[in-house]
Amino acid sequence: MAWQEWERLKAEAAERQSTQTRLNRVAEAAGTPGGAGGAGVLGSVPEKKKKAANTIETTLEPGTRKAADVADGPTAAAVRSFAGWDTAVGLKKAHEKWDDQVKHLMGRLSSHKVGLRGAVSTLTGTDATAGLTVRSVHSGLSGLER
Repeated sequence: MAWQEWERLKAEAAERQSTQTRLNRVAEAAGTPGGAGGAGVLGSVPEKKKKAANTIETTLEPGTRKAADVADGPTAAAVRSFAGWDTAVGLKKAHEKWDDQVKHLMGRLSSHKVGLRGAVSTLTGTDATAGLTVRSVHSGLSGLER
Protein backbone atom coordinates (compact mmCIF):
# COMPACT_ATOMS: atom_id res chain seq x y z
CA MET A 1 0.00 0.00 0.00
CA ALA A 2 1.37 3.38 -0.94
CA TRP A 3 2.12 5.90 1.81
CA GLN A 4 -0.35 8.44 0.37
CA GLU A 5 -3.15 5.86 0.38
CA TRP A 6 -2.37 4.96 4.00
CA GLU A 7 -2.49 8.64 5.00
CA ARG A 8 -5.80 9.09 3.15
CA LEU A 9 -7.34 6.07 4.90
CA LYS A 10 -6.17 7.35 8.31
CA ALA A 11 -7.65 10.79 7.60
CA GLU A 12 -11.00 9.25 6.55
CA ALA A 13 -11.10 7.10 9.67
CA ALA A 14 -10.30 10.12 11.86
CA GLU A 15 -13.10 12.11 10.21
CA ARG A 16 -15.61 9.30 10.78
CA GLN A 17 -14.54 9.06 14.43
CA SER A 18 -14.82 12.77 15.05
CA THR A 19 -18.31 13.06 13.52
CA GLN A 20 -19.56 10.10 15.54
CA THR A 21 -18.57 11.74 18.80
CA ARG A 22 -20.14 15.13 18.09
CA LEU A 23 -23.49 14.66 19.77
CA ASN A 24 -24.58 18.23 19.16
CA ARG A 25 -23.99 18.11 15.43
CA VAL A 26 -27.59 17.33 14.44
CA ALA A 27 -29.00 20.18 16.51
CA GLU A 28 -26.43 22.60 15.09
CA ALA A 29 -27.25 21.49 11.55
CA ALA A 30 -30.94 22.14 12.24
CA GLY A 31 -30.16 25.74 13.20
CA THR A 32 -30.58 25.32 16.95
CA PRO A 33 -27.72 25.52 19.40
CA GLY A 34 -26.31 22.11 20.18
CA GLY A 35 -26.58 20.79 23.68
CA ALA A 36 -29.42 23.14 24.53
CA GLY A 37 -31.87 20.28 24.80
CA GLY A 38 -34.34 19.17 22.24
CA ALA A 39 -37.68 20.59 21.34
CA GLY A 40 -39.39 17.42 22.56
CA VAL A 41 -38.72 15.68 19.26
CA LEU A 42 -38.12 11.97 19.52
CA GLY A 43 -35.91 10.39 16.85
CA SER A 44 -38.75 8.07 15.95
CA VAL A 45 -41.89 8.51 13.88
CA PRO A 46 -44.86 6.91 15.66
CA GLU A 47 -47.18 7.49 12.70
CA LYS A 48 -44.93 5.44 10.41
CA LYS A 49 -44.73 2.63 12.96
CA LYS A 50 -48.53 2.61 13.30
CA LYS A 51 -48.91 2.64 9.51
CA ALA A 52 -46.47 -0.28 9.14
CA ALA A 53 -48.30 -2.27 11.85
CA ASN A 54 -51.63 -1.60 10.13
CA THR A 55 -50.18 -2.66 6.77
CA ILE A 56 -49.08 -5.95 8.31
CA GLU A 57 -52.53 -6.46 9.81
CA THR A 58 -54.67 -5.39 6.86
CA THR A 59 -52.54 -6.42 3.87
CA LEU A 60 -49.69 -8.81 4.62
CA GLU A 61 -51.37 -11.18 7.08
CA PRO A 62 -54.57 -11.67 5.06
CA GLY A 63 -52.60 -11.90 1.81
CA THR A 64 -50.23 -14.49 3.27
CA ARG A 65 -53.13 -16.56 4.63
CA LYS A 66 -54.89 -16.39 1.27
CA ALA A 67 -51.74 -17.39 -0.64
CA ALA A 68 -51.19 -20.31 1.74
CA ASP A 69 -54.78 -21.51 1.34
CA VAL A 70 -54.55 -21.42 -2.47
CA ALA A 71 -52.09 -24.31 -2.39
CA ASP A 72 -54.26 -26.54 -0.17
CA GLY A 73 -56.85 -27.70 -2.72
CA PRO A 74 -54.55 -28.45 -5.67
CA THR A 75 -51.99 -30.17 -3.45
CA ALA A 76 -54.65 -32.37 -1.83
CA ALA A 77 -55.96 -33.29 -5.30
CA ALA A 78 -52.45 -34.14 -6.49
CA VAL A 79 -51.83 -36.32 -3.43
CA ARG A 80 -55.10 -38.22 -4.16
CA SER A 81 -54.15 -38.57 -7.83
CA PHE A 82 -50.78 -40.10 -6.96
CA ALA A 83 -52.14 -42.35 -4.22
CA GLY A 84 -49.92 -45.40 -3.79
CA TRP A 85 -46.93 -43.70 -5.36
CA ASP A 86 -43.92 -42.21 -3.60
CA THR A 87 -44.82 -38.95 -5.30
CA ALA A 88 -47.95 -38.69 -3.14
CA VAL A 89 -45.88 -39.15 0.01
CA GLY A 90 -43.38 -36.52 -1.17
CA LEU A 91 -46.13 -34.03 -2.05
CA LYS A 92 -47.77 -34.55 1.33
CA LYS A 93 -44.47 -33.98 3.17
CA ALA A 94 -43.70 -30.91 1.06
CA HIS A 95 -47.16 -29.48 1.81
CA GLU A 96 -46.73 -30.13 5.54
CA LYS A 97 -43.41 -28.26 5.36
CA TRP A 98 -45.14 -25.44 3.46
CA ASP A 99 -47.83 -25.18 6.16
CA ASP A 100 -45.16 -25.11 8.86
CA GLN A 101 -43.30 -22.31 7.09
CA VAL A 102 -46.52 -20.34 6.65
CA LYS A 103 -47.24 -20.67 10.40
CA HIS A 104 -43.75 -19.39 11.20
CA LEU A 105 -44.14 -16.50 8.77
CA MET A 106 -47.52 -15.58 10.26
CA GLY A 107 -45.95 -15.65 13.71
CA ARG A 108 -43.14 -13.36 12.58
CA LEU A 109 -45.57 -10.93 10.97
CA SER A 110 -47.64 -10.87 14.15
CA SER A 111 -44.52 -10.37 16.27
CA HIS A 112 -43.37 -7.46 14.11
CA LYS A 113 -46.84 -5.91 14.24
CA VAL A 114 -46.93 -6.13 18.04
CA GLY A 115 -43.35 -4.86 18.26
CA LEU A 116 -44.07 -1.83 16.09
CA ARG A 117 -47.13 -0.94 18.12
CA GLY A 118 -45.26 -1.46 21.38
CA ALA A 119 -42.31 0.63 20.22
CA VAL A 120 -44.55 3.66 19.78
CA SER A 121 -45.60 3.72 23.42
CA THR A 122 -42.27 2.50 24.79
CA LEU A 123 -40.17 5.10 22.98
CA THR A 124 -42.56 7.94 23.69
CA GLY A 125 -42.82 7.00 27.37
CA THR A 126 -39.08 6.51 27.73
CA ASP A 127 -38.37 9.84 26.09
CA ALA A 128 -40.82 11.66 28.35
CA THR A 129 -39.45 9.95 31.46
CA ALA A 130 -35.86 10.73 30.53
CA GLY A 131 -36.77 14.36 29.89
CA LEU A 132 -38.45 14.69 33.28
CA THR A 133 -35.51 13.03 35.01
CA VAL A 134 -32.96 15.29 33.36
CA ARG A 135 -34.99 18.42 34.07
CA SER A 136 -35.34 17.46 37.74
CA VAL A 137 -31.56 17.37 38.33
CA HIS A 138 -30.18 20.71 39.50
CA SER A 139 -26.52 21.55 39.81
CA GLY A 140 -24.36 24.55 40.45
CA LEU A 141 -24.34 25.10 36.69
CA SER A 142 -28.14 25.22 36.36
CA GLY A 143 -29.28 28.52 34.93
CA LEU A 144 -25.89 29.61 33.61
CA GLU A 145 -25.83 30.90 30.08
CA ARG A 146 -23.40 29.58 27.52
